[in-house]
Amino acid sequence: MPSSSPTIGIIGLGNIGRFHADRLVDNGADIIGSDIDPDARSRFADSYATNAYADVTDLFDDADGVIVATPNRFHEEYAIAALDAGLDVLLEKPVAHSLESAEAIAAAAESSDGFVMTGFKNRFSNPVEVLKSFQEEGRFGTPRHVEANYIRRRGIPGRGSWFTSQSASGGGSLIDIGVHAIDLALFFLDFPEVVEVSATTRSAFGSREDYAYLEMLGEDLGPSEFNVDDSVSAFIRCADGATVSLEAAWATNRPTNHEFLLRGTEAGALFDRNENTLTVYESSNAGVDHLTDTTVTTRPNDDMLAEQAAFIEGIESGTPPERNTIAEGLTVQRVIDAIYRSADAGRAVRLDRTQDATVELD
Repeated sequence: MPSSSPTIGIIGLGNIGRFHADRLVDNGADIIGSDIDPDARSRFADSYATNAYADVTDLFDDADGVIVATPNRFHEEYAIAALDAGLDVLLEKPVAHSLESAEAIAAAAESSDGFVMTGFKNRFSNPVEVLKSFQEEGRFGTPRHVEANYIRRRGIPGRGSWFTSQSASGGGSLIDIGVHAIDLALFFLDFPEVVEVSATTRSAFGSREDYAYLEMLGEDLGPSEFNVDDSVSAFIRCADGATVSLEAAWATNRPTNHEFLLRGTEAGALFDRNENTLTVYESSNAGVDHLTDTTVTTRPNDDMLAEQAAFIEGIESGTPPERNTIAEGLTVQRVIDAIYRSADAGRAVRLDRTQDATVELD
């Protein structure tokens, strides 16, 4: 780290904001914060012995870059304000609560001196780094399909939080955790053009009182405070013939599964996010025909810490990171939008990039 540490402003001082704060300290950054809640500001200022502002423009004056960790509905407001102030932005996933809002952020980034890095931290875990390097060197041949799973058997955020409010979040399990699965799947495929999406969303658990939740990830205010999806199944088709099958859920009657299976013409790989393991599946006719399963062992690492390090390096060098770009984040947002529209229509939708529009299939 240089002798003069960058000052990073955190906008939104809830749980995610505090996770970022802890790791920014480990990364050697100076931190300041802003929140509309005076109690959140007071806790943050006391915990980190720093300033917490009621007015975000005061934070902009003192920051070298910002992390936006607010509810999704406010991403556009704060990201664009920071960009207008010439600051670099690390924007927590998803880019926004709606496609239109995400497009506004991307447009603002194009005309700003600052850059936007999207908060898909899973790309920075060590097994993912290895898997991606194997893919780039051609070990898998041509990647053809990714099975992307981000499934909790039970893990609904507290009903009544902004996570379970359509107006605040823009969706439920898909936009909260399914977004990670979409991003990793497209990352493993080098972000090909997505041309068709077919999907179903469900709300089978969050709106029920008579169910064995066992636990919630926050305060439970009851089923009337839940108006989003709690699971989704989708099939994504790309212009180059590659496909993605997606399963995401906050709650479902099946085992927890955070596995990503990449299938290529020469080999495949399984990344288990829960176990933080990577296995490569290959075949050969050397000697005799045989199959080989190779377990790849890496050091454990903190993916959010690594993500922040890339953000800080971009601020200090003046060069936007090549990974987690706003363009990639916008592609993920377009897929999310298509999934919701396909589910609403009960049929596949086709994304036509040449016309910059989405056309429903007859």
